[in-house]
Amino acid sequence: MIDYLATFIFFFAVIDPIGTVPVFIATTNGYEGHDKRKIAFIATIVAAAVLLFFVIAGELILTAMDIPLSAFQTAGGIILFMFAFSMIFGESKPEEEIKMLNNVKETAIFPLAIPSIASPGAMLAAVLMTENAKYTLLEQTQVTLTLLAVLGLALVLMLCATWIHKFIGNSGASVVSRVMGLILASVATANVLEGLKIYYAL
Repeated sequence: MIDYLATFIFFFAVIDPIGTVPVFIATTNGYEGHDKRKIAFIATIVAAAVLLFFVIAGELILTAMDIPLSAFQTAGGIILFMFAFSMIFGESKPEEEIKMLNNVKETAIFPLAIPSIASPGAMLAAVLMTENAKYTLLEQTQVTLTLLAVLGLALVLMLCATWIHKFIGNSGASVVSRVMGLILASVATANVLEGLKIYYAL
């Protein structure tokens, strides 16, 4: 049995649904209400498909390439830490991705589904949290359901984006993004230490 709260917080940190709100507002600026809802659903479905692919096939791909999960966990932890570091000290998620939006076509796929919702950190987390040697099939199912719950929350926040943005503003989303970055940095450090421990124990 997994710790649902800890798993939920972990995925909430790497996906950062609140940080997606300003990105969604900028992406859907000028669209009618029904189009905004359609974009929110499409973005969530695409992000879910990408993350479920990593849940199902991520470890198989690593095994086929003869990459030990301990090495992937260590590397993933380092990358997650760099991602968290940028969230804390660099531009916040919404600020960075809104800038990305200015150079690309406004679509639900980019930057909403990828990389705002299905971020590189979320892809790594999907693999690490469903490791076959560490988690049973039941626990992997529970992790997947928790992941889908976070995606469901992201969808709800996007559907309520206008009201939420008025309430917290860009600065509020920036604060939340940095707090999540600090939590993610702690999780990333734990992953690195655990990966090194497993590697040198072999």
